[in-house]
Amino acid sequence: MDSVNKPTLVNELSSLQMSDSLKYAQPSDQATQNIAPHLSHDPENNGKKTDPFQFGSRLLGEQDNVFEFNAWDHVETDDTYKMYAELQYAKQREAPVSDFDKNRFNADPVKWWNNFYKNNTANFFKDRKWLQQEFPILSQVTSSTAPPTTLLEVGAGAGNTAFPILKANQNPNLKIHACDFSKKAVEVIRANEAYDDGVHVQADVWDIAGDELPPGLGEESVNVVLLIFIFSALSPSQWAKAVSNVYKVLKPNGEVLFRDYGRGDLAQVRFKKGRYLEENFYIRGDGTRVYFFEKDELIKIWSGVDSFEQEASHCEDTGFEVIDLGVDRRLLVNRAKQLKMYRCWMQGRFRKHEKPAPG
Repeated sequence: MDSVNKPTLVNELSSLQMSDSLKYAQPSDQATQNIAPHLSHDPENNGKKTDPFQFGSRLLGEQDNVFEFNAWDHVETDDTYKMYAELQYAKQREAPVSDFDKNRFNADPVKWWNNFYKNNTANFFKDRKWLQQEFPILSQVTSSTAPPTTLLEVGAGAGNTAFPILKANQNPNLKIHACDFSKKAVEVIRANEAYDDGVHVQADVWDIAGDELPPGLGEESVNVVLLIFIFSALSPSQWAKAVSNVYKVLKPNGEVLFRDYGRGDLAQVRFKKGRYLEENFYIRGDGTRVYFFEKDELIKIWSGVDSFEQEASHCEDTGFEVIDLGVDRRLLVNRAKQLKMYRCWMQGRFRKHEKPAPG
């Protein structure tokens, strides 16, 4: 990607007359056309897809008016956006975070997350009601016939994952350990009226990349680990330790449910100067860090191999099997301003292998 000729990109993009206000999203070439609605998402077939995840089925066809709806599923970015994104990345690399700020933000990341939860009340966060739809195993372990189950959520935030799961739960022997790096986040969870003082939900401070396991949990004590928009907050230097800790706490054949940011997401493309830490890794305006992943990168992080083809036949001593890994691409539109906004998230399921005994 670095080999892209920047002057050429500048010339091509300037010909589109993109104003500063449009750099966060791409104007549609259909914006001034009067196109009749064409419902390619036939209501009779508006069910969810299942391969590998249920990312939705509102598909954008050539005859559709892109501004008929607020969002479309499975939309690949167009060439103009790709060129625009590469130009943005080049600008970001040219104006990285200063050495002073790099040390300031990396030295004490928990400080910035505590400030984040201090400045945003519980009402700021939306409940993740889609989890059981996207990860059916959550419906299984919360059913009335499910066996005793321990679920560990890492990066529990304000409880917007744990409490919806608890609300839907019919398993009397379900225990949710909601852990977060931020002490302030844990305080928000414990202050929630649905918190039951550890009966079904126990909230604790825990660093997934630290040297200890979560409070109250030993090795091979957890059935399911939830990592929803948490891995991206880690430095790449912390990934190996985090994966190791998840491996230790999971029972054999236990699963990791993963969702996070994908490379090319609008949130990455719109970063301005002074936010670039290293490739695909940034500092937000509130001081928290965020990484944007690629599919093959995640396969290697969790299974130790470079592709699905290798993963399918690799030895079971590498730790995790990648059961599913999908790329959720969505086109959001601002109908009033006639803007298109590309979002990209990675979603996966990883299963712990039982390593063979030595010898």
